[in-house]
Amino acid sequence: MIVNERIVAYINSLDTKKSDICEAIEKEAIADNVPIIRKEMGNLLKVLIMMKAPKRILEVGAAVGYSSILMSEYMPKDCTITTIENYDKRIKVAKKNLVRAGKQDKITLLEGDAQDILPTLEPYYDFIFMDAAKGQYIHFLPEVLRLIEKGGVLITDNVLQDGDIVESRYGVIRRNRTIHTRMRDYLYTLTHMEEFETSIIPIGDGITLSIRR
Repeated sequence: MIVNERIVAYINSLDTKKSDICEAIEKEAIADNVPIIRKEMGNLLKVLIMMKAPKRILEVGAAVGYSSILMSEYMPKDCTITTIENYDKRIKVAKKNLVRAGKQDKITLLEGDAQDILPTLEPYYDFIFMDAAKGQYIHFLPEVLRLIEKGGVLITDNVLQDGDIVESRYGVIRRNRTIHTRMRDYLYTLTHMEEFETSIIPIGDGITLSIRR
């Protein structure tokens, strides 16, 4: 937790009811211990989608389809979403959820490793949301840069690792050290790229919000 728990609880107490399908998927994901975006991240996504009014959205990390379905409820009618997922068990659930939500014509689910799929996609996307394996963000970045249009929005979720990002490499448990190093590399690279203007925001587990120059 990188923000005071009482503050987060208060913010979430103000959360307005989502659509029935999103409420249902959220409850099912929590019950099955499937990681989905936090409430405060979801609310920020809604606002950013409405502000940007994108035409093409790319999501890296579909999980069970919750975040793409949520975004689809706030995007313009002519917008489409392409989302990528590599985990077979979650792909099956995501497909069912897209049908349940009636969004299969608006959301295209691509199955496989994002590192293999991203090079096959055609530019340009004006809104990209990365919420996949944190240790791979640095490897996805060159393709994300190729795919995003000027003025496009890039959001990366879960970048502060519950606060561990401020610790030294040897201050985190051994199994997390590679992710820790790669995330630090990602944050440094992204914030120093001439192509992006980036802000790191301590909401949820930390996000980066970037605009393509």
